[in-house]
Amino acid sequence: MMAFRAAVFAALFFVTGTCAAYADDVTLRSRDGSIELTGTLLGFDGEFYRLRTRYGELTVDGSGVLCDGPGCPSLTDFVAELSISGSSTVGAVLMPALVESFALRSGLSAERTADTVNRFVYTLSRLDDGKPVGRFSFRVTNTDEGFADLLADEADMVMALREIRPGEVALAKDAGLGDLTEANRSRVLALDAMVPIVAAANPVDTISLSDLTRVLTGRLTNWRELGGPDAPVVLHLRDASSGLAQGIEDRLLRAGQAKLRADVQRHGDNAVLAKAVAGDPFGIGLASFSEIGNAKPLHLKGPCGFQLRAARRSIKTEDYPLTAPMFLYLPSRRLPALARDFLAFTRAQPAQIVIRRAGFVDQAPEEVPVDLQGDRFANAILVARDVSGLQELQRLTRRLGQMRRLTTSFRFETGSARLDAQSRSNVQQLSRALEAGQYDGRQLVFVGFSDGDGPSSANRSIARRRAEAVRDAVMLAAETADLNRLAVTTEAFGEAMPMACDDTAWGRQVNRRVEVWVR
Repeated sequence: MMAFRAAVFAALFFVTGTCAAYADDVTLRSRDGSIELTGTLLGFDGEFYRLRTRYGELTVDGSGVLCDGPGCPSLTDFVAELSISGSSTVGAVLMPALVESFALRSGLSAERTADTVNRFVYTLSRLDDGKPVGRFSFRVTNTDEGFADLLADEADMVMALREIRPGEVALAKDAGLGDLTEANRSRVLALDAMVPIVAAANPVDTISLSDLTRVLTGRLTNWRELGGPDAPVVLHLRDASSGLAQGIEDRLLRAGQAKLRADVQRHGDNAVLAKAVAGDPFGIGLASFSEIGNAKPLHLKGPCGFQLRAARRSIKTEDYPLTAPMFLYLPSRRLPALARDFLAFTRAQPAQIVIRRAGFVDQAPEEVPVDLQGDRFANAILVARDVSGLQELQRLTRRLGQMRRLTTSFRFETGSARLDAQSRSNVQQLSRALEAGQYDGRQLVFVGFSDGDGPSSANRSIARRRAEAVRDAVMLAAETADLNRLAVTTEAFGEAMPMACDDTAWGRQVNRRVEVWVR
């Protein structure tokens, strides 16, 4: 009976709290004294207690109980604690800028104090009386260290420049953190990209993804093979623990079970890498789009004549194949209200301005008219399959010519019908826009595209199913939207509008997508 009453007494969802901050025995009693629960206090977020009890880890609504014991927190002077760990690319500039902007817009002051070179704390206080209401503690190292801190329960949030790896997913489950690949366990904060760079005097201007992979694996070692001088190719990358470097290996090498060449010159941060490549006449590096310095970026090319340039719009749409989302990974436990407010702020329009000013690509959707998509249409005409391909392009132009493309696109994991991490974030972003009424009175068309493998009719059918799946996911997520206020349809054009050549797995993946067009 007691077990049943305790189960009723506790609201069984997760909350945050740092074990080291509490870990004292307390007793929680209902206000009428009829129910009592004793356990070790693991956390308190200003609203809910988290206890380890004989019945397991339980969560209790603080408004319905009284706390007794030396470890009981103050309900009136509660200070929200948030520990954030991981990528220095995210944590050095972007996150501090977002915290300071959040504090300003919330009527709070933000005071930064540094413990060590890579540890600092933001104390957020009320302006009227100076009382602190939150402490955001940062440990800025790399993506590996961030996930390690989360697994050790020493971080509430991970800054990552790559998706979580299968081994880390398994360890998180074993540690009781649940499935970190679920949609609500991560969000895309901003976008970066991996850009091939060379010295300004290097005569090479373009490189294909297949040749870039050959450089990484050591199968291409002389610039002469790329149209350059008879000289060795020197490869520069970030340090091995960097999320950017690991993302390169995950996306360009792991699929083909290839290994990175051994003679790589490693660099501790993006600025140092860009400077080293700019000063090396025979060097090539993969740098962050946000920090290429005086180096020259190379365009990506393919044998079908396509060229892709890393630019804000092509990164935002994921048309550029080496886009690198900047993630925040979250635990399953509940975060304090102040932390939840901060996370909500990161998706708001003022935060997108901060992200752009920090040199990264924001998540705010833009509408691109057809007259700014000339390169896409020209490329599509060049590679169109016979007369039927050109007819399909004409049908596309008639259908979409008076509409605008949203920069919000959707793509799928390799060999899977599951949306990739950025696209899962895009589902949430677009659904919130629908709930806010941003597209009331307008028409939205989810348009499916495919790669060029297989017959055109089959590709069109596959593309339509993808468009319908994305539409359904967005509509399901937009729980409070009044869908009667807008028109939502689907369309499919198969391989009619390729974004890349189909000669590589990456090219085919870029082409398999769902776009959103609006009128």
